[in-house]
Amino acid sequence: MFALLKRPQISVALLLSVALVLLFSYFSVVSNLARNYTGDNPTHTKNKPATSPVANPSRHSVSLDSDNDGIPDSAELQSFMDRENFRHWFTAIAEGQFYRVSEQWNAEQRDCSGLVRFAWREALRRHDRVWFQKMGHGYTAIAPDVARYNLAQSPLGEKLFRSNFGAYKDGDLSDGTFSEFADARTLKSFNTKFISRDRSQAQPGDLLFFYQPWVQKFPFHVMIFLGNSTMRDRSNGSVVYHTGSSPTDQGTVKKVALTVLDHHPNKRWRPVESNTNFLGFYRLKILD
Repeated sequence: MFALLKRPQISVALLLSVALVLLFSYFSVVSNLARNYTGDNPTHTKNKPATSPVANPSRHSVSLDSDNDGIPDSAELQSFMDRENFRHWFTAIAEGQFYRVSEQWNAEQRDCSGLVRFAWREALRRHDRVWFQKMGHGYTAIAPDVARYNLAQSPLGEKLFRSNFGAYKDGDLSDGTFSEFADARTLKSFNTKFISRDRSQAQPGDLLFFYQPWVQKFPFHVMIFLGNSTMRDRSNGSVVYHTGSSPTDQGTVKKVALTVLDHHPNKRWRPVESNTNFLGFYRLKILD
């Protein structure tokens, strides 16, 4: 009697147990599917789409040399205003040495290429009150500063001048490829680009190079083209240059009109196309 009464109770309990197991299994499956869908399940992370790390746009900016001219893009003046402002400062500082040599120009570097280096470097500086006080009398604010370039924070720093062929690459700043010094040959070969032997194609701040192979020590000579006040007739522009030093002569800075130089007593110094010693007009790569 009692056995017969317990059998239905056991069957009901068994059915309830089975139902609970099935219900638990159902919710477990649903939960796993949900986790797989959202990617929260660590066992399925390998199936997640790979995500690329966000590139740092400035990471390789120092090494970028779009035109493969050996000068990094970060050191080139890429806006019209920066190029014009540099030309104003560069030519004015160079011309200023004709009227009064600045004490900031190292006396041991006063030669033709030294004038270019000095004017180039000073043109890129911040022209504040301290700068004017250091340079001495006769300097005025003739243009805004070069906005693109901060000499103190630039990748090149004071090492403005490239000294070897090739496009810019990582390591050039540490292996001596760039230097604070450059003679006339180095300026021509690695830091400027040939424009023309026709002066009508020249712009203020371009360099004129002469080559005299029989002069063993310094066969190259460089001058800075100043242009003129109107810029309408560049054929009447002027150049400024240092004559170079010797054991008996420290040399001097000269400013001469091209029309006067055209009739120089020594034909090898005439900036005319018929003179094979005149190599032509070259533009600084930072301006090209």
